[in-house]
Amino acid sequence: MKITYYGHACFGIQAGETHILIDPFITGNPLASNIDVESIKADYILVTHAHQDHVLDVEAIAKRTGATIVSNYEIIMHYSAKDLKGHPVNHGGTYKTKDFSAKYVNAIHTSSFADGSYGGQPGGFVITSDEKSIYVAGDTALTMDMKLIPMHNKIVASILPIGDNFTMGVDDAMLASDFVECDKVIGCHFNTFPPIEIDTQVAKDKFARSQKELILLEIGGEITL
Repeated sequence: MKITYYGHACFGIQAGETHILIDPFITGNPLASNIDVESIKADYILVTHAHQDHVLDVEAIAKRTGATIVSNYEIIMHYSAKDLKGHPVNHGGTYKTKDFSAKYVNAIHTSSFADGSYGGQPGGFVITSDEKSIYVAGDTALTMDMKLIPMHNKIVASILPIGDNFTMGVDDAMLASDFVECDKVIGCHFNTFPPIEIDTQVAKDKFARSQKELILLEIGGEITL
C-alpha cells in the first residue's frame, strides 16, 4: 500500500492496481502549488465530510477520471445530482472492491457544503488492502469510539489530524494512537491556515518521548506500508 500526501487532509492511496483519493483539497491550498491536480489518478474518491477544505476538487477530479465517490448518503446525493458516480455508506458499513475495502467509522465534527447545505454526519475510514489496514480519522475530536477499531482490524498506520482548533491536536492524537493500538501516525490537517499552525518539531518530539512515530510527509511525499 503506497500513500502520497497532497497537502492538508488529502492523500492518495494505491492498493494493488487501484488508486484511492481521500478528501481532495489541492487547488485552494497555496502550500500544494507544486501538485499538478490534472495528473492525479483516482478510481475512487473517499470523502469524510462536506467541508470545502475536504471536497473542493472532488467534482473536477471525478469528472476527469470517472472515479466513484464513496461517502455518506447526503454527500453522495449531492454529487449524484451533478451526474457523478457515487456509492453511499453510513457508519459501520463497508464498501468492498477486489483491491480494498473501506469501512465508514464515527467522527465527531460538523459537515456542511460551502453553500450551507447539509453534508450528513462526518466520518472516517478504515481502509484494508492485502491484509493491511489503515485508519483515516477525518476531521474529528478524540472519541472513545476509536477503541472499537482494533477489535476488528490490526491498524498498521493511522492518518490523524494534529492541528487543533477545528480537530484534535497533538496530545489527543497521541491518545488516539493508544485507542487504535497503532504507534505509527501520519499527521494531517496542520499548518494550512493560521488557526492550525503548529510547531512540528515539538509535535515529533512529544511522540518520540512516548515511543511513537509521527510522520509528517512533505507535500508530494510518499510512504509505502
